[in-house]
Amino acid sequence: MLWTQQVLTTGQLRAVILNSGGANACTGPGGFQDTHATAEAVAAELSDWGTETGAIEVAVCSTGLIGDRLPMDKVLNGVRDIVHEMHGGLTGGDDAAHAIMTTDTVPKQVALHHQKWTVGGMAKGAGMLAPSLATMLCVLTTDAVAEPAALDHALRRAAARTFDRLDVDGSCSTNDTVLLLASGASEFTPSQADLDEAVLRVCDDLCAQLQADAEGVTKRVTVTVRGATSEDDALTAARVIARDSLVKTALFGSDPNWGRVLAAVGMAPITLDPDRISVSFNCSAVCVDGVGVPGAREVDLSGADIDITVDLNIGDGQAAIRTTDLSHAYVEENSAYSS
Repeated sequence: MLWTQQVLTTGQLRAVILNSGGANACTGPGGFQDTHATAEAVAAELSDWGTETGAIEVAVCSTGLIGDRLPMDKVLNGVRDIVHEMHGGLTGGDDAAHAIMTTDTVPKQVALHHQKWTVGGMAKGAGMLAPSLATMLCVLTTDAVAEPAALDHALRRAAARTFDRLDVDGSCSTNDTVLLLASGASEFTPSQADLDEAVLRVCDDLCAQLQADAEGVTKRVTVTVRGATSEDDALTAARVIARDSLVKTALFGSDPNWGRVLAAVGMAPITLDPDRISVSFNCSAVCVDGVGVPGAREVDLSGADIDITVDLNIGDGQAAIRTTDLSHAYVEENSAYSS
């Protein structure tokens, strides 16, 4: 992270190297030196290949167990092998998407083709998913012609509406990264609005894939809060609901326990009137004006997708968070991760 943050200050990025299995976080000066050595190796190999590259143009991303140094002999040999394989053509997207997986069960990729240009991306992440971005690595590329400022605007806008609103378990990682690179190969310059929309669509698709493959997931959940005094209040309330363990375990059991949702809303540091709050599961009202409705306990939540809507009825603010249930499989997987 520290190295890549320095690289991004230049606005020039020629390559991204990613490793899975070791986060290279909390490894001290030696860990930073390992990152620098990796970037130097990538730059040297690319330069030998014919693409003159400096280490300061190479972003380095790592994911995996925190606290252990990387096996640099394997990393440096891998750098050499990867660049040599590129001599056969710019292929290997599927292999890359598989290679960066940790507890993921499937790779995440998407491509959006316009008439004259394309935006695509790959991502990994299954646990420790919460703003900011989580234990997520994501690399987006486009062949459009775009200045660094335009790319920065498009990516920040998209991330705020997608990855930053994915909250699987409320846990953040040390290594979360999302990057957007433009080659200009299409020789086409899209408008800022078109670039923004394309990047948003790609990020939203990847975000949905991350949610669907979250650790131990049996339910894909969307929590929408509306009628708040502001969007910020709505987002805060939605996030509190999405992170509440009792709500998440109820969803795992397909239990329409609206009382847990209402209790979670009450913990949010926002303006509200408990006598005006309404709650719905999958468009079926279960609580109106703070009181349960007949048949509320009979709402069917046995399907894989659950929409929770909370209306505070005091304003126009609205926001949504993607989350999941909390299952036995999630606990089992994370209790044994480091071993």
